[in-house]
Amino acid sequence: MRLLAAIATSLALLGAAPAPPTPPGASPAPSAVTWGVAPSSPDGPNGRPAFTYKLDPGATLTDYVAVTNHSTHPLTLSLYASDAFTTAHGGFDLLADGQQPTDVGSWVRFTERSVTIPSTSRLNVPFTLTVPDNATPGDHAGGVVAALATTAADAQGNQVAVDHRVGARIYLRVTGALRPALAVENFRVRHTGSHNPLVGGELTATFTVRNTGNVRLAGRPTLEVAGPLGLGRRSVEAVDISEILPGGEVTTSLPMTGVLPLFRLTTRLTVTPAAVGDQILDPPPRGDTTRATVWAVPWLQLALLIPIGLAVWLLIVARRRRLRAIARAMAVAREQGRMEVSRAATPVPSTTPQGAATNRAVPRRHDTTPSHRRGSEQ
Repeated sequence: MRLLAAIATSLALLGAAPAPPTPPGASPAPSAVTWGVAPSSPDGPNGRPAFTYKLDPGATLTDYVAVTNHSTHPLTLSLYASDAFTTAHGGFDLLADGQQPTDVGSWVRFTERSVTIPSTSRLNVPFTLTVPDNATPGDHAGGVVAALATTAADAQGNQVAVDHRVGARIYLRVTGALRPALAVENFRVRHTGSHNPLVGGELTATFTVRNTGNVRLAGRPTLEVAGPLGLGRRSVEAVDISEILPGGEVTTSLPMTGVLPLFRLTTRLTVTPAAVGDQILDPPPRGDTTRATVWAVPWLQLALLIPIGLAVWLLIVARRRRLRAIARAMAVAREQGRMEVSRAATPVPSTTPQGAATNRAVPRRHDTTPSHRRGSEQ
């Protein structure tokens, strides 16, 4: 059974294609089949890292691509251009073989769609790029490709068409109003507790950064987290997203370790856009900020604190009981002391040996002095 599967096994931009690996059961490819693609002039490569242009709508130019055969035998390659896109992880890639370009890849025309290059030789192939009159302002990305189609057998013995591609990037900016902007979408946050109750857990933020403008941009995500009333506030910066083409998006994750489980965490993600390479952006890029909350219940800490708290409560109750007992004993002692003092201050009547009272009358004394007697005689 013959499968016509277009498999882009390598898109090595600005480099030479290595000899492709031989699938199990397939006959080996010719040895040292390698070639390279680079921006060029009529006389050869001129050191440009990519085909970079700034053109008005309706403009046309002619440029050259150098295709070098590093092999020891002649090599026949297909030449074409295609549109670029940003992969989900932030890479630069071209449409798969068989997908028709609709942007800058469709604006490139080669006079020859196939070239045969002698061994260890180079051809400087011309092409034209025509910007449509209704082209939208901003950045348009694509690539010039030199491809080699081969067939091989897969592990089940089926014949598979394999397309080996090597390309050079195209960056075209169409003049007009620029709108550089990034947006954050699908922001999700998850907190995972640690097995060590003395350290915090890990907070993982997953989000998508979309280029909603018309200029290719880089981006720097910054994540900030804080508990209630701003407790435990922390922030961390992620690795820069190197490039997002207009309309493209990148999905990534940003971890933060040592985040305390403060029950309810508030997170804020800010993506700051920046120019790619030596671009000058006017107006400055506009970023985006979004927020999310996540529960971070300290289950392990609570499991440890409950018995500790119960033990402390029992100690406090026991101490209060002892203090109350001491207070009662002191109150009783004070009451007994007052009673003894009161008893000592009260007079006690004397008694006879038989216990009868002996209240004897004391006779009044009559004054019998001579002066008193003389006065009465008179």
